[in-house]
Amino acid sequence: MEDRIQRLFPQFDGAGQALVRKAYDVALAALEGKTRENGHPFMEHPENVALIATDEIGLPAECAAAVFLHEAIRMGSCHPERSEGSVLASFPVDVVKMVEGLNKISTIKPKDTRLEAENYKKLIVQYSADPRVTVLKIADRLEVMRNLDVFPKSSRDNKILETLMLYIPLAHQLGLYNIKREMEDIYFRYTDPVEYRAITNKLKATERDRERLMMEFIQPLKKELSDEGIKYKLKIRTKAAYSIWTKMRKQKVPFEGVFDVFAIRFIIDCEPDPKVEKDLCWKVFSYVTKEYEQDTGRLRDWITNPKPNGYESLHITVKNRRGAYIEVQIRTRRMDEEAENGQAAHWSYKGVRHEAQMDKWLTSVRYALEHPSEGNPEDLPEPPSKEIFVFTPTGELRILSAGATVLDFAFNIHTGLGVRCTGAKVNGKAVSIRERLKTGDVVEIMSGKNQKPSTDWLNFVVTSKARSRIKKELDEEEYKKAAAGRELLGRRLKNWKLEFPDDMIAEYLKKIKYTTQNSFYAAIADSVIDVNDVKNFIQEHDKIAALAVDAAKEAEAARINTRSEEWEGRQASDDILVLNAKDLKGLDYKMAKCCHPVFGDDVFGFVTRTEGIKIHRISCPNASRLISTYPYRIQKVRWADTPSGGSFQGTLKVVTGIEPSVIGRITEVVGSFKASLRSFNVSENGRNGTYEITMRISVPSNMELDKVISQIKNLRHVVKVSRV
Repeated sequence: MEDRIQRLFPQFDGAGQALVRKAYDVALAALEGKTRENGHPFMEHPENVALIATDEIGLPAECAAAVFLHEAIRMGSCHPERSEGSVLASFPVDVVKMVEGLNKISTIKPKDTRLEAENYKKLIVQYSADPRVTVLKIADRLEVMRNLDVFPKSSRDNKILETLMLYIPLAHQLGLYNIKREMEDIYFRYTDPVEYRAITNKLKATERDRERLMMEFIQPLKKELSDEGIKYKLKIRTKAAYSIWTKMRKQKVPFEGVFDVFAIRFIIDCEPDPKVEKDLCWKVFSYVTKEYEQDTGRLRDWITNPKPNGYESLHITVKNRRGAYIEVQIRTRRMDEEAENGQAAHWSYKGVRHEAQMDKWLTSVRYALEHPSEGNPEDLPEPPSKEIFVFTPTGELRILSAGATVLDFAFNIHTGLGVRCTGAKVNGKAVSIRERLKTGDVVEIMSGKNQKPSTDWLNFVVTSKARSRIKKELDEEEYKKAAAGRELLGRRLKNWKLEFPDDMIAEYLKKIKYTTQNSFYAAIADSVIDVNDVKNFIQEHDKIAALAVDAAKEAEAARINTRSEEWEGRQASDDILVLNAKDLKGLDYKMAKCCHPVFGDDVFGFVTRTEGIKIHRISCPNASRLISTYPYRIQKVRWADTPSGGSFQGTLKVVTGIEPSVIGRITEVVGSFKASLRSFNVSENGRNGTYEITMRISVPSNMELDKVISQIKNLRHVVKVSRV
C-alpha cells in the first residue's frame, strides 16, 4: 500500500502522503466488492479523480483525501456524520468541509438541465463552502467523461448534457481551459462522431503544414524584433476540434474558412507604463504587417479602446506568401495577466453568462489555484449567499432569497397554494409556515381550504412575490368586509333618517384615527366600530351646525340692517338706487363680473358682506339664486336718464365657420361703432368645424352693444353670437 501511495502521489511530503493514505484506507474498506459498469473495481474512479485534482490541476493532499472519503460515503458504508468517534472526526476540518460539499453536490439530480443550467450551476457553487469543492467536482466529471464507454446509453446521454450545460461553463469560468477543451472534445466525439472524425483528421493531416507555417512565420519576425531590442515570448496554440466546429457552424464556413485554427500570441516584456506598452504593441504590429499582408477588415484594436471589462490587446489576421491565414494577438505582460487573471479574464467576455457576485468569488478561487503558496484556501470568500436553492418533492429546483420561509416557498410554487398554506414537511419533518429554509431542503407544502392570509404574514415573508400577493388578498378581504359594513351603515342611516356626507365621514375618520373608508366600513362589519357611535356623532354634528347657521343668520341680518341705515341718506324715497356711469369706481357699488352689466340693461343690486352693492343683470345666471335665497339683500336700482361719459365692458361669444377672413371682418365691425376691443381669443373646434371666438369690448351703453351684436350676426360665415 505504501508503495502505491508513494507511486500515485510522489509530490506530497510525508505528512501529505500520510493524510492521503489514511483516507485511501477508509475508501478501500468501504468500497470493497464495489465495481464499475465495466467490471473494474470502483476504487479506480476515486484514484483517477484524485490524480486529476493533484497532477493536472495542482490541488494539495487535503483535496485527494476529500475525494477518497467522499466516495467512501457516497458508494460505501462509511457514515457521513462527523460526530465524536466517527471516521470523519479524525480528519482535519477543511477536509471534512470539502467532503460535506461533495456529498451535497452528489445529491443534485437535475430535473431539466437544459432549462435550468444557470440555476444548477449556482447550486453547485452554493454547496462549495470550501471553494475547492467546485474544482474537485469538475475533476470528477472529467474522469467520468474519459470513461463514458463504461456507462449505459441513457446514463451516458444525461452525463453528456450535464457536462455541456454545467461543468464546461464552470471550468471555463475557473480558467481550467485544458480541462474545458478536453470535456468539449469528448462531448463533440459522442454527440457528432462523424463531424468529429472529419475535423480531427484534417487537423492531423495539416499538422506538418502548421509546423512549417509556424517556422516560416516566426523566423523573419524573430530576427527583426531581436534587432530592435524588444523582449517577448510566444504562445502558440492550435484550436480544439469542438471550438473549430462551433465556429464553423456560427460563421457557416468549412474547416478551411476558420482563420484562427492556428494562432500566435506575442507577449511583450516591458514596464507597465501605458504609453510605453501601447507604443511597443504598435511597433510589433508594424513589423508583422510589414512582413505579411493584413486583412484590415479583421483588425480588432482593443488597446486604443479597451473593452468595457478592461481587456486590452491587438488582434490581426494576416496572410503569408503561401496564402494561408494566421491570427496574431499582440499584448504586453501586464495586459496578458489582466486578461488571464484580472477583471478581463477570458470567461468574462466570451459569452459565458455571469453575475457580479459569483464572478468575484470564481475569480478569487481561480487566483488561489494559480498561486497556491500565497494563502490559505479557508481565507477565500464564501460563495454568494443572497439566494437559497430548495427542491420540491419531485426534484424541481426553486431559487429563493436568503431568509425565505415555508410561506415564501409556497407562494413561489403557486399563489393559490400560498394563500392556503398551513405548514410544510421539510426533509420529512413537519414545520410551521414561519420556518426559514436553507439550501438543499426538500419541501412539501401542506394546505387547508379554510386557511386565509393575515396581516401577521407580512412580518416574516421576505420575497416580493409573497408580500404583494398577501397584500392583495388582504385588500380583497377588506373590500368584501367594507361592502358589508357600508350596506349595514346605510340601512341604519335610512331608518334613522340621517345623512353622512363625505366631508362628515372625513371628519369622523380623523377623529377615530382611520386612514381609509374601506378600513372604516370593514371595522363596522367586524363590529369593531359600533354604528350607534356613528349615529351619535352625526346628531351632535348636526346640532352644532344648526346653531352655527342660526348665529350666522342673526349676524347677517344685523349687517344688512347696518348697511340699510348707511344707505338711507343716499336712496330715493321709493328705495331705488340711481346709477350713474361716472360713479362706477366709487366705494358704494360695483358691476358684477359674472354678467358685466352695461348702461341700459335691466339690473338689480345685491348687498354683499364686504364689497358694498354689486350690480347684476336681471338675466345673470346667478340672479334667480340670489333673489330667492337672499330677498332681504336685494336692492332695487335704475340707471340715470342719460349716460355720463362712462364705459362698460361686455363679453361676446361668436361661433363662425372656419374662414380666416371672418376674424378681420368682426374686428372691423367693432371699430365702426363707439366700442373698443379689450381682448380677443380664437379657438378651433375640429370636431364641429368652427371657430369659437370670445372677445371683450368696452361700450358706453347696451344700445351700442346691441348694434355691434346685430352687425356681427349679419356677417357671412357667422353661425351664432351671444352675450356672456
